[in-house]
Amino acid sequence: MKNFNFQNPTKIIFGKGEIAKLSDEIPSNAKVLILYGGGSIKKNGIYEQVIKALEKHHVIEFGGIPPNPEYKVLIEALTIIKRENIDFLLAVGGGSVIDGTKFLSSAALYEGAEPWDILTSRKPTLKGMPFGTVLTLPATGSEMNSGAVITKAETQEKLGMGGPGLFPQFSILDPQVVQSIPERQIANGLADAFTHVLEQYVTYPIDAYIQDRFAEGILQSLIEVAPQVMANTNNYEAAANFMWCCTMALNGLIQKGVPTDWAIHAIGHELTALYGIDHARTLAIITESHYTYNFEAKKEKLAQLAERVFKIAKGNTDEKAKAAIKAISDFFQSIGIDTKLSDYTPNYQNTAQEIEQRFNDRGWIGIGEHGKLTPSDVKTIVEMSY
Repeated sequence: MKNFNFQNPTKIIFGKGEIAKLSDEIPSNAKVLILYGGGSIKKNGIYEQVIKALEKHHVIEFGGIPPNPEYKVLIEALTIIKRENIDFLLAVGGGSVIDGTKFLSSAALYEGAEPWDILTSRKPTLKGMPFGTVLTLPATGSEMNSGAVITKAETQEKLGMGGPGLFPQFSILDPQVVQSIPERQIANGLADAFTHVLEQYVTYPIDAYIQDRFAEGILQSLIEVAPQVMANTNNYEAAANFMWCCTMALNGLIQKGVPTDWAIHAIGHELTALYGIDHARTLAIITESHYTYNFEAKKEKLAQLAERVFKIAKGNTDEKAKAAIKAISDFFQSIGIDTKLSDYTPNYQNTAQEIEQRFNDRGWIGIGEHGKLTPSDVKTIVEMSY
């Protein structure tokens, strides 16, 4: 096991009816900007709960943050933050709204001329404007980590950012919000969380027993809860387990002391930027080809995945590892997620070359857990996903 430091300062407030406690977590004299997405929170009752909880606070609203939070829209919110002297941000939404809020937390205190440089410089944010979240869509784990991904539509870029200054001060997780989530988004949340765990698990053995068992437990729980929550979003226990799995998949715990990959995400982000494909579905597109291309480097952990999670007992290491790759794709397809790029766009023929060029232009010459995947390797992986 590798050396590591671990600190997660986010306070989690979990359970039925806990949105009512929101006012206890925000200073009474704070000037709050509530940020949300397309307005679904005004249809499912969450907005009403939030406004009631904050009735004694000075509140301003900004809605319209899109899926894959768009830089241009966020700059509009940043203008409001500065004009109105906002000093506390509240994200009410899923990963996109929370990621957008993290960008704003950083940008509000940024002294440079162009806030997009926060992303291109890849420098960590050490201090941001205080913010909290009310989670409405389990998926990304952004409610308990310090990372974010922002899209710039005009250049078709999707870049990541983060740093110790971007942990939410608190996150309220009420599983009842799952009742109003469409089936497509439930599937996306399951696939997103599942792949988050894979990125931290399917690397190579390093004798980190407890991290492996944590990761395997999350994967097993997602597999178990998936058909339950897909069939009935009113199943509170299924919703609660689904929500907590998504949070635990990416709150930093299971990555400590182990190598991590994240090549699937790096490539998947490009598919979203180019074609607007749902983030979770880009991960499903890339996973099988990535693991197949890097089979020799990953087969020991893939075989362990087969044995411990998918209960595949027969065969040697290679056979079990191949079975695990198939089982992953079968899981995605069981929740209605296609796993080939050609399932999503007819214009995929030049995608691999385009992504290779983007990686070359950024100097991304070594990704993956070994830092050895080149843009040429990425090109092949994308071609295998067609």
